[in-house]
Amino acid sequence: MAFKLENKQQRTVDKGQSDLQALLKKEIVLFGSGFTTKKKQAFYQELAVLLKAGITLKEGLTLIIESLKKPADKEMIGKILTDVVNGKPFSEAIYTSKNFSEYEFYSLKIGEETGTIAQVCQELGVFYERKNEQKRIVIGALTYPSIVFFTALLVVFFMLSYVVPMFQDIFKQNNVELPFLTKMIIRLSDLVKSYGFLFVLIVLSVLFAGRLLRKNENYTKAIHYLALRIPVFGPFISKIYLAQFTQAVALLTASKVPILNSIQMVKKMIGFVPLKEALENVEKNILQGHSLSISMKENRMFDSRIISLVKVAEETSQTEYVFKQLNEQYNQEVILQSKVMSTVLEPLIIVFVGVLVAVLLVAMYLPMFQLSSVIG
Repeated sequence: MAFKLENKQQRTVDKGQSDLQALLKKEIVLFGSGFTTKKKQAFYQELAVLLKAGITLKEGLTLIIESLKKPADKEMIGKILTDVVNGKPFSEAIYTSKNFSEYEFYSLKIGEETGTIAQVCQELGVFYERKNEQKRIVIGALTYPSIVFFTALLVVFFMLSYVVPMFQDIFKQNNVELPFLTKMIIRLSDLVKSYGFLFVLIVLSVLFAGRLLRKNENYTKAIHYLALRIPVFGPFISKIYLAQFTQAVALLTASKVPILNSIQMVKKMIGFVPLKEALENVEKNILQGHSLSISMKENRMFDSRIISLVKVAEETSQTEYVFKQLNEQYNQEVILQSKVMSTVLEPLIIVFVGVLVAVLLVAMYLPMFQLSSVIG
């Protein structure tokens, strides 16, 4: 029987719905401050080890506080420990600290009710471990190509601003007839000299505006849907979030959370707008009496594989097992695809840089060859 999230939420949160939404949005910031996903991974994994070793929750939290280095983290965990000592359940102490999501709160609450708090902590540690691993994979796949690409842009900008004008003066002094390619490069050089600073200012303004608007729902929605349309990169992003979705559902179903409540909780901790909206539609269809597989079938975010396996899970009552298998498959695909992207992007960008430099050199040296023939 499904429990009502609204009623339980009112008993555990003192502030209004707007504060909760702000908290949940803050929770999913990729490079935000506070208790980050890396810290959560270490916190849950260490706590799980201590609880499984027979240490009480209070002693475990005390040991974790002693191992922390930052005063802010010590103060935050210390407040949780104080609440637990005063008789408040661990799940509620976690949630009222305003550094943990509703997803974690309900997972821990179920662990307390079923006596599996150590197992839940271990699963939450695995969840954040894989989330951090996916982040590292994405950063690792894009770091080197990005560095090479921006270095190439700087080299081209330098050549257009300083090298090409030097050749241009030589051509004017000798009245050399310029080829079409050279004329185009000289025009581009003139544009860079005249408007280069303005172009750089516009790019920096766009980046700054994007950072300011990152919490704007319409802006975030537009960026996320645009990212989905990028060839290769779009499906890669989709698989990353589907891996997080399947892992979260597997954890919640293992804790005997009804599928409807699992969808509701996962929806609130997913930061990818297309998947969040897809889960909202799934939730509405389930409330109307449709099965999970049929509800997912109406959304493009879910491929035929996940729909087919979810249908099998419904028929065999193996939801936890199926979602764990899906999570493993998506994680493997993310790792393999990131390696392919990195392998393919690096030579492509090197070729791109080589072509740019070659075009500039050819454009500048063609008139030099003509000049040498005239002099000869």
